[in-house]
Amino acid sequence: MTQNATRETARDEELAPAPDDAPPADGSAPRPRRFRRILKWSAAVLALLILAAGAAGYLYYRQLNDNIRKDPLNLGDSKVAEPTPNAAGQTPLNILLIGSDARDSEENQKLGGARETFGSTPLADVQMLVHLSADRSNMSVISMPRDTLLHIPKCTDPDDGTVYPASEGRRMTNESLGHGGPGCTVATWQELTGIHIDHFVMVDFAGVVAMADAVGGVPVCVDANIHSRDSQGHGSGLKLPKGTHPVKGEQALQWLRTRYGFEDGSDLARAKAQHMYMNSLARQLRENATLSSPNNLRRLAEEATRALTVDPGLDTVKKLYDLSTELRKVKPERITMTTMPNRYVGARVEPTEDAEKLFRLVREDIALDGRDARPKPPVVKPPADPAAADSAIAVQVRNGTRTDTLAPAQGRASAIAGELKEKGFTGATADTAGAYTEKRTVVRYPSADLEGDARRVAAVLGIPADAVKRSTDVSGVTLVVGADWREGTRYEAPEADDTTPESAQALNGADDKACMHVSPGFTW
Repeated sequence: MTQNATRETARDEELAPAPDDAPPADGSAPRPRRFRRILKWSAAVLALLILAAGAAGYLYYRQLNDNIRKDPLNLGDSKVAEPTPNAAGQTPLNILLIGSDARDSEENQKLGGARETFGSTPLADVQMLVHLSADRSNMSVISMPRDTLLHIPKCTDPDDGTVYPASEGRRMTNESLGHGGPGCTVATWQELTGIHIDHFVMVDFAGVVAMADAVGGVPVCVDANIHSRDSQGHGSGLKLPKGTHPVKGEQALQWLRTRYGFEDGSDLARAKAQHMYMNSLARQLRENATLSSPNNLRRLAEEATRALTVDPGLDTVKKLYDLSTELRKVKPERITMTTMPNRYVGARVEPTEDAEKLFRLVREDIALDGRDARPKPPVVKPPADPAAADSAIAVQVRNGTRTDTLAPAQGRASAIAGELKEKGFTGATADTAGAYTEKRTVVRYPSADLEGDARRVAAVLGIPADAVKRSTDVSGVTLVVGADWREGTRYEAPEADDTTPESAQALNGADDKACMHVSPGFTW
């Protein structure tokens, strides 16, 4: 439509005395009545298109949300206190990434092989804890080998109410997924590490393939030609020539599952390969221009939402997008990938003392790349309700010195309860009914009116104020003597060594030169 015609139409509507087919004042040809009808129809159609687009967008958003599967966050009975905010009021974020070996669909069976396992209880064969620092400046990742021996806590299946009792002995960590779902894997991690987990994200075989395709491939490196297949047919089938190559689809899954052919052929080598892949993926997502394409973004959104099972805190596209926004704040050079320090127990592994050191660094939000100064301890405000007289404070003492590698130190609850009585706490009693596990000595209290009493108990024994925690898991002031206090009656906080253990095999996210070593028996 010309500008003149637009002005004439407006004039017609304003003055309106001239008939529809009367010649305009400028002498141009008469304008038919249907012209105005076309304008009206155009406006109506445009309005309908806008409404339809809005409705389609809403329906598509709902479709993506419906793709996402949800499960409860924690199926265990015990809880871990959330971290204390830093001076700026910021708190860290901990997300457990779980790779399921479920062969519960035709696609997963095709990708996963091992026909004898079709329909069997799924295992959490990949477990990575992602820790995003409170100030969002750095990210730490800890992988736990799937065959790590540990205690699996009591878990209750949310679907049918089945109760899985706590394991009597140590079991492989990947079995936790079969005790009601990913929420039991979360409970197992929290019990082992003392780290509060905010969310979990679980992905299966098909999901890994789909998302690798959506980003256009992830570059990986091998130092020799590799074919992961032995004479008995074991191996992922990965076949790559020496050098750096982008992998996607089924080949990406093969890379993540390869054990036969990498280094010593163990799960530890597989974790190292997974770290290289994750670092490369992070760089790819940050730098890959193809993701600026609306079609690629749409495809990635669809594939990702179909691939994921998450906790209720991440059950919408918006929540996942907000999480990704937080993660993207960290530059690759501030990402540190590690493997939980471990030692062999037969064909399995168990955590070492270095593992507890690594867990502590994460609990205390200390960057694993060593580039940050140690965070200042939070300012502890005085309790609103002051402590009662020592003789009026009831305190229960528990022995929490048991670890995955050490039996509980005998008589610790009675010894510390006796020490408290000598200092005037006549209401101190020892809980001798059970054995507990606590990495670090802690004093817990259930309500604000008992905070002063809990602080007083801690101060008398030399326990620092940041080890006094509010918790609904206790009914009164409760002192748990941890694995860091196996002897003596005066608590001495261990000296802080904030360097990442060498046994954690740290890999920096910006390291694009890392290359997997190929075992000689698997080259061609």
